[in-house]
Amino acid sequence: MKKILPILFSLFSFLSLTNAVESKSPEQKLAALGLVLPDVPASIANYVPAVRSGQLMFLAGQIARGADGKVLTGKVGRELTEAEAAAAARVCTVQLLAVLKAEIGDLAKVKRIVRVGGFVNCTDDFTAQSKVINGASDLLVAVFGDAGKHARAAVGVNSLPAGAPVEVELVAEVE
Repeated sequence: MKKILPILFSLFSFLSLTNAVESKSPEQKLAALGLVLPDVPASIANYVPAVRSGQLMFLAGQIARGADGKVLTGKVGRELTEAEAAAAARVCTVQLLAVLKAEIGDLAKVKRIVRVGGFVNCTDDFTAQSKVINGASDLLVAVFGDAGKHARAAVGVNSLPAGAPVEVELVAEVE
């Protein structure tokens, strides 16, 4: 029995910690990751950042901006590495979450991330688009858990607006 008690205590502690993490709100999870939602960037063309149709929110693509608000630029496979592009995809996703929160008021109202579309401005021989867009997908799962798992496209393109390396769009089901 003396050997079983520490094991049971460890298991109970692990389950309590797991439940505590799972019970955090999406915004608490973002804070735990050291992420702050930015102001919603202004559209750079003739579109709106989000459109709601029933329970679905369709979010326009976001290109990554630095802390100074300037668009990050560069072609993946030439000026940027796969890891740098994945970090840019993560920034795009943080910006998408800012748009989503502005539209619905609380990220806890997200029932599921339905689909992510990722576009990677890359050289012709670059073939790791899916790894770049994992920067977005991994963040969504970290913030929403199983509800963050989604269908996805990761596409290599020759060019993106303002010379951005990555653009990410998403569709979310909301309350």
